[in-house]
Amino acid sequence: MYVDRCSGIDVEAGPSCRFPMLCGRLVVPTGGAVDMPTPPAHLTIAADLRAAILSGELPTGTKLPSESGLMRQYDVSRTVAKWAVAVLKGEGIVEGRPGSGIYVRDTTRLVRHARGRDVRSGDGPTSPFARDAAGAGQQGTWEHDSRPEQADERIAARLGVEPGAPVMRTSYRFLADGEPIQLSVSYEPLAVTQGTPVEWPEDSDIKGVVARMDAIGVRVDEVVERVSLRSATAEEVEALDLPARTFVHTIERTYTASGTPVETADIVLPGGRYDLVYRLPID
Repeated sequence: MYVDRCSGIDVEAGPSCRFPMLCGRLVVPTGGAVDMPTPPAHLTIAADLRAAILSGELPTGTKLPSESGLMRQYDVSRTVAKWAVAVLKGEGIVEGRPGSGIYVRDTTRLVRHARGRDVRSGDGPTSPFARDAAGAGQQGTWEHDSRPEQADERIAARLGVEPGAPVMRTSYRFLADGEPIQLSVSYEPLAVTQGTPVEWPEDSDIKGVVARMDAIGVRVDEVVERVSLRSATAEEVEALDLPARTFVHTIERTYTASGTPVETADIVLPGGRYDLVYRLPID
């Protein structure tokens, strides 16, 4: 039996009612126990398609069923079918081709190894992002804009300076093989870098916070990252070429040298395009 949440009237459950969460009804079996509701229909469809893609059943370049096909297969509305595809677009595993349809895209993801990103030894670029991209067989590039400004209360607290203290603000858009994959806004206290060759972060050949600080005799010895998940803003959707209603990972990162913050950044990563890997020693 179903209990209609809107009217409170008991109605007999029909075999066609597959998604009680969508129709506003709650399953109440004989005996009074309440079953857990099934997931929303669009997430069920997305999960089926995702599993087929990850298993190789739907390889790269395969065209997904049309919205009409999904409607018939799952007995749902066109809106639900659109939402299901939007979920997969947000994860970066399918892409739309104008006038053609939705296709499985190359799902090679960049891997962000938190513990090994800032190593001083080893060959290759000193930029952690460039190493991430190279590890995935992709070319990493970025756009940037730097300008001095005064720290607001939030940034001042993270850098351990007074509000209004001068900082260098640098905004970045990172690309892998030409596709946007990460945003970042970095702040460095000018009390540390002003007048040095690395005052303007992108004006020298030395890239990456650790390598740049090493160049001026400031030895970074710790990084703290706070990771969370939220909906993408309209600006992030546009900058990262994301569908609407997409979730992103955010990382609040701060580098310190002997306990003194020397850089803090707000990083935004689309969940379907980056794997976050944390490997930590156990004492």
